[in-house]
Amino acid sequence: MKVDIQPDVRDTAARLGADAPYALKALAGQLADDPDMGRPSGLPGILTVTVDGDMFDDCPDLSVSYIREPDRIEIRFLRAVPSTEPFTNVSEQGQARPRDEGREEGRPVDLEVAAVTVREVADAWRRITSWLKRNAPDSYAALRAGAGPAAIAALEEDLGVPIPVELRVLWMLTAGDDGADGRGCLPRNMALMNLDAAAAAYHLKTDTQVNMDIHNARHPEDEDITAWTATRIPVIALGPADGTSGLYLDAATGYLGSWSRYDDAPDEVLDTLVTYLEEAADMLESPTLAARDEPGLIGGALVWRSSVEGTQEDRWQPLPG
Repeated sequence: MKVDIQPDVRDTAARLGADAPYALKALAGQLADDPDMGRPSGLPGILTVTVDGDMFDDCPDLSVSYIREPDRIEIRFLRAVPSTEPFTNVSEQGQARPRDEGREEGRPVDLEVAAVTVREVADAWRRITSWLKRNAPDSYAALRAGAGPAAIAALEEDLGVPIPVELRVLWMLTAGDDGADGRGCLPRNMALMNLDAAAAAYHLKTDTQVNMDIHNARHPEDEDITAWTATRIPVIALGPADGTSGLYLDAATGYLGSWSRYDDAPDEVLDTLVTYLEEAADMLESPTLAARDEPGLIGGALVWRSSVEGTQEDRWQPLPG
């Protein structure tokens, strides 16, 4: 069985400890012999196995997630495991003790479609982050590490809404954007929200709708006001420190929409999260073809043209075609 390790996974391993790359390579050899040694991760098509860092001199416990295909394995995600998290021990002999834990519950999904979605989100986000790493290191450094399945499950329980697989994958890759000079890396310098910010915005909007429902109960049906529905999950904010508006992902339809802290009705944006991320990646890689916004640089930060104001005009550098 062929085992491929994504370049960004190798980079992450190198940052986690001197022996982490060796541990990853050793695991790859084990997976080649036993491709099904991992346990379900909660994301369709992705298996996870955790390496005991005590087997190596300078390596934390590692959580490694991979896609199992008929003739190959692709290692997609890597993170250090907090010391309090139980793990599947991978010994030097390649034996695994899987946790007595099943796939996380969520909305019913077509497994083949979900597996494709996982790949599309991961590929689009990798294109964005690879570009940032090469061209806008300040913006790249502002991206948070990915969230673990437990943190995402806790958010899902808090919201009471199944988090769509595409959003799960994105937050597992990057759990928020802290911004470079107050700017996020997405078009219009919007920012991927961290889990706490998404929860806060969600509860604010649902509380607002509760008050509107009280109003609706006292007035004729044709005067009903609906500014929010429970399936909408805030995911992108106007800026890293500006949660007054942004984009939500509707878990029921799979489409993005505009949300605001104020009582105005949100607008549906006819993009899925996948197409939104793919278009952002396309605009970075081919700026002359960018339609919605134009990427550029101020120093080591990505700055989209729509966010350039006043004295920044002289400092902003468009990207070469």
